[in-house]
Amino acid sequence: MLPATEERVPAHTSPKDNRAIRMKTLDRLHGCASDLSKIPLRFQTLDREWDIERTLEANAAGIALLGLALGASVNPWFFALPAIVAGFLMQHALQGWCPPVPILRKLGFRTAREIEEERMALKAMRGDFTGVEGAPDRSYAAVSG
Repeated sequence: MLPATEERVPAHTSPKDNRAIRMKTLDRLHGCASDLSKIPLRFQTLDREWDIERTLEANAAGIALLGLALGASVNPWFFALPAIVAGFLMQHALQGWCPPVPILRKLGFRTAREIEEERMALKAMRGDFTGVEGAPDRSYAAVSG
């Protein structure tokens, strides 16, 4: 059985790396809670943040194109690169894991859901929701289940 889309990457990430990503999110939320004027800038930063899927896709495309160029100009063995990358992308689409995922997670790349959870917590802290204004832990819990 294939994992649900939103669970695929965290399920294949070490608990230590998942915890580090969560703690960095909470640290940023605490920083905004101490100065609510930071929230608009944080929204702008979140709007520009690349999630792990986008990062994988861009890297895969770059490696595939490089393989095609090198295969045509240097050595036909480089044509294997696009095939390998396609296999990794298929594996990631089905399982939520491929060899680059642990590296990207260690580097702090988050899923779209994790980014959206921070966005919702910021909205809650700003007062867009009731009962959680100014409380980063309760705000985060309210949107992350």
